[in-house]
Amino acid sequence: MTTADAPVPEPDDDATSLGPSNRAGTPAPRIDNVRAAGARGNGAPPTSGPMTTSWTVAHEAGVSQSTVSRALRGDSRVREETRRRVEEAASRLGYIPNSLASSLASRSTRTIAVVVSDLTNPFFPSLLTPVSDELQLLGYRVVLFAERTDLPTGQETLTRLLDRSIDGVLVTTATLGSPLPELLRQRGLPVVLLNRYVDAVDVDRAISDNHGGGLASGRFLLDLGHQRIGVIRGPANTSTSRDRMAGFLEAMAGHGVEQDEELVRIGTYSHQSGYQHTRELLRLADPPTAIFCGNDVVAFGAIDAALSQGIRVPQDISILGFDDIPMASWEVFQLSTLRQPFGEMARAAARMLVERIEHPTTIGPGRELIFATSLVKRATVDRPQGRP
Repeated sequence: MTTADAPVPEPDDDATSLGPSNRAGTPAPRIDNVRAAGARGNGAPPTSGPMTTSWTVAHEAGVSQSTVSRALRGDSRVREETRRRVEEAASRLGYIPNSLASSLASRSTRTIAVVVSDLTNPFFPSLLTPVSDELQLLGYRVVLFAERTDLPTGQETLTRLLDRSIDGVLVTTATLGSPLPELLRQRGLPVVLLNRYVDAVDVDRAISDNHGGGLASGRFLLDLGHQRIGVIRGPANTSTSRDRMAGFLEAMAGHGVEQDEELVRIGTYSHQSGYQHTRELLRLADPPTAIFCGNDVVAFGAIDAALSQGIRVPQDISILGFDDIPMASWEVFQLSTLRQPFGEMARAAARMLVERIEHPTTIGPGRELIFATSLVKRATVDRPQGRP
């Protein structure tokens, strides 16, 4: 598995030997009995003129062949005016570098782009390892693209993806307003959403039942006798945060308990968010007896915040996570949490994407696979004080 931003040596002039091996991979198994998400569109990449070369583009733009190569791969040393002149000349002539033209002719580079965000978050290795393993078994290699979910994305990431020879894209970081999945679909590039989804976008997706997980979390805490329950959500612009919160509120309503908005915090899926918001909740005149955290990393921050103030977990406050990443079972945490089946989700998403690539004309509208979550009871949740 390689990263998209790693420097890759590239010759100045045309080359036909770049890119991955043409080794045939194992055909992807078909995935049936999934729910359709809507109609799909098709697109086709442009093709280059038969006699167009980098020399032709260089002559047209009035630059050297090496400048053409650097400009078209986005080298920062090329002045903006020169880059624009080269791109316009290449567009007029219908020029595509030989490495890409070769892959278009074979219709496969056996390379998958995986879009991720914060690689320091231990959640992502749990997801990426089975993705990479499954794609390798199917004969594909992986290149990572890192994007910030707290900044507007779309066209810039799209340009970076289309600048490289890839067969499909697996997106793990989509926000509710992200244009990237639809832009990729419009370009005819197979795309699958893993972990999160975007409303009304007709692409395949493999997700867990976040609403059901939020519902189970709320019922678990309520059945133990908790009623003042704090919530530290993830970003409001993600389907995971929205759906988990909706399920939790459904549980509260089902028990006839109205959620106090003072106890709800919106943050990021980070230790810092859990730590900061837990300190705020514990300073309230009437603090919560339990906290439902947006994910396990947030819960780790919540535990640290409570312990830093001499508050015992779970004797004084219960803390519940979501994900069940490997660290959750460590003896130092023993975190009670909702488990997502990362391996199953990731492998299914990889197979869905490869199936889209290898059977482009036989699969209909976007499909949806939803995986059940399950409650894992460990040592951070108990009945509130004073309850038998």
